[in-house]
This record gives sequence, structure tokens and C-alpha cells, in this order.
Amino acid sequence: MARRSQIAEKGAVLLGDLVAINLSLLIAYWLCFEGGLGAPSRYFALKEYFWPALVISGYWVFLLLFFGLYRDWKFLSRFDEVIAVSRAVLFGVAVLFFVTFPAGSGVSHPLPRTRLVLLSYWASLTVLVGLSRLGIRSIQKRLLVRGVGRAPSVIVGGGARGLELFTQVSKYPALGYDIVGFVCEDGEKPPAADKPALGAVEQLPEIVRCYNVEKILIALPSADHEEILRVISACNGLGTTFYILPDLYDIVTGQARTSQIYGTPLIELAPELMPGWEKAAKRLIDIVASLILLVLLMPIWLIVAVLIKVDSKGPILFKQERAGKDGKRFMLYKFRSMVHEAERDSGPVWATRGDRRITRVGRGIRRLRLDESPQLWNVLRGEMSLVGPRPERPYFVEQFKDRIPLYARRLRVAPGLTGWAQTGQSYEGPLNDLKSKLEYERQKVAYDLYYIENMSLALDVKILLRTCWVVLIGRGAR
Repeated sequence: MARRSQIAEKGAVLLGDLVAINLSLLIAYWLCFEGGLGAPSRYFALKEYFWPALVISGYWVFLLLFFGLYRDWKFLSRFDEVIAVSRAVLFGVAVLFFVTFPAGSGVSHPLPRTRLVLLSYWASLTVLVGLSRLGIRSIQKRLLVRGVGRAPSVIVGGGARGLELFTQVSKYPALGYDIVGFVCEDGEKPPAADKPALGAVEQLPEIVRCYNVEKILIALPSADHEEILRVISACNGLGTTFYILPDLYDIVTGQARTSQIYGTPLIELAPELMPGWEKAAKRLIDIVASLILLVLLMPIWLIVAVLIKVDSKGPILFKQERAGKDGKRFMLYKFRSMVHEAERDSGPVWATRGDRRITRVGRGIRRLRLDESPQLWNVLRGEMSLVGPRPERPYFVEQFKDRIPLYARRLRVAPGLTGWAQTGQSYEGPLNDLKSKLEYERQKVAYDLYYIENMSLALDVKILLRTCWVVLIGRGAR
């Protein structure tokens, strides 16, 4: 029921935006052809309006999607949403301004009056889309207050903290939580008399399935870090969203989204923050970009292949099994940068800074990240993405899953050619013992969790730009 109401809500928002977008376009059309700011007065022709309206509507819907304006806004005020809409509209109109700016305009060619039409278009679009959003959100909040569209939720933890959180949620029903009960330790009584104890943490998966739970509010004491991680791990893959009280922020290294409960902030850990349309767009970008880069890099690859063959014995390409999305294994391809059979005597080990197994050519292509470029083939095949957590070998995955909390969450998304950790994490060696490897991986997991919890096309673009900078300055190469 709650999921259907979310679809209806997003549909209503989309419909309201389309009406506002086309009303704004009609105003601009009238000003241009009937208001005397553009072409001479002429008869309004619907067939001449239809196709421009279709293209413009698609442009604005895509832009609003890109700015995240079709995501869940229950926790933010209507004022915040209007401000976000204003920023998106300002950006979109600025793009239109430069795209439609007449060539040759300058001091001798003053700004044409049609620019005033665009200014009016910006004002009307901001006002109409903003008013549409305000109206729909007001109706939505009224429905939530009446109990329509609330998400079945449980509170994990009893005592004063559980009661405080329950009181806040009950006080503000517009937040959309329908508390069905508490998950407490064995023998612990629920803090609210009218809500039952549904079971212990070990029974959470069954509780989630039985009550169709969508939201889990964690109200455990801040010292119970291990217990909180146990709660999250127990429901991994069930599609639930977790909310944690803010003094537990250090568990997720301060890198998760914060939701607001009218003065009581919570840290949000969503199961999947990238909506379906962004997933499709991300995959389309992966296919197009990998195809283009595979063609453009071919001459460079031929030079690299010759250098590798001349420099040392062994194959040009190196392939190795890696763990992909959901732990599915695939063969990853790289240009060989080490001596042939580098792990014959040592077994699976990581490369370290100054590793003697790396060849002379290998150091150069590692610094330029050319050794990873054959993985564009993996991206094209769908085994990897341009951006995501770097894929690890199954041997190390099994070691880290039991030793690093939430490590398994890295496997919920497709691995990437580059990632947030590769552009933001410093690499210091040597990593020749398990303790140092674990510490390094914990740091990397923190970056990867940030990416997973905040996945978006905008963040992907930011990571790709930062990757280009890292390659240019030669930082982080192993």
C-alpha cells in the first residue's frame, strides 16, 4: 500500500511539473508572438507548438531528475523543496540562454528583446513549478496525517531512547511512519504500551517479511556499535531503509544522508538510493563511453602492447578472477605490469609501493592508469561500471567479510573502473601483513559506503572529473 502511494505521489508531482512547464512555455510563446517582445503578432498554431513543447518538457523533466527532485521529500520542508526547484530552474534557463544566444551579439549588437522573453520564462517557471510542488506536498502531508500512504516501520531498541523516538514519530504523523511494534532484547518490554514487542534482533528478517516492514528506526545506545551493525547485517538485501540516531554517526564515518524528524535528525541508510531511471542512464553512459574509449585508445594500446612485450617475458594482458555485484565472479582484464607469474611462490598478495615485481613499463602505465584501461571491455559487457567500488579478489573478499563490518554492502552494486575511494583515499605502503591490509580496507569501505548511500549521476560525474585530475598529477598509482 505504501509503495503504491509513493508511485501515485511521484506521478502527481510529475504531472504537476508538466502542467507548470507547459503553462510557462505558453506564457513565453504569447510574449514572443503576441506581446510584442519577439516576432510580429501571428495566429497561434497548435501543430507548431506541439513538438517544441515535447522537447522542452523532456528537457526539464530530465533536469529535475538529475537534480534529485523526484526523490523522497518527506523529511524536508516545503521551503527547502522550493529552493531546490529554484536552483534547478536557474541552471536550466542559464543553459538555454547560452545555447540560444545569437551569434555575433556584442557591443554593436545589443541584447535582443527575446532575452526578455527568456527572463520572463525563468520567472514563470520558477513560480509555477514551485506552486505546483507546494500544493501537492500540502495534500500529501494531509493524507499522511490521516494515515494514507504511511510505511510500515519498527523501532529497534527499548528504554528511554526507544520511547523518545516513538514519541517523536507519533507526534508528527506527516513523516509517514506507521510503527507496527518494537524489536527488543529477549524479555525486554516495549516502551509504548499500545505497541507490541515483535521479537528479538535475530528474528528481524522474519518480522520484516511478516509485517512488510519498509523502515527500521534504530534507537539503541551509542555504545552498542556491534549490535547496530548486527541489525543492519540481518536485513541486508531485504530492501528496508535504516535510520540511526545521530550520536551513532561514527559507525558510518559521517558519510550517510541525514534526515530530519522535526528537530530530531536521523542518519539514513537507504537500500538503494539510485532510482530506476538513473540506473538505466548509468548503464547507457557505460555502454556509450566504453565503446568510444575502446576505439580512441586503440592506438595507445598498440604502443603499450609493444612496450610490454619488449620489456619483459610473458603475456601482454593479465586476467584475474574478481568478485562483482552480489558476489558474482568474473574475469577482469589488465595490461600486465608485473613480471610473469608474480604470485607463483607467494600466493595471492597485494601490490605494495615500490614493489619489485613491477616492471619498468609497468610503473609507467600504472602511473597513467593505462594498466586498468582494458577493463573498459568489462564495462561494456556489464560486469563493471565506469564508477563504483573497485572489484576485489574472492580470496580477499572472504577474509574481509568476517573482519570488516558492512564489507558485504560493497557487493550490492556493480564494481567500477574508478571509485570514490580511488580519488579520495591516500595509498601508503607497505601492506605486507593482514593488520595493515584490514586497516586500509576499512578506510576504503568508508569511502565505498559513502558512494553506495549517495549514488547519483551527479556524483558519478564528480568522481570521473576527480579521476582525470588524479591521473594528470600521477597521484595514487601503485
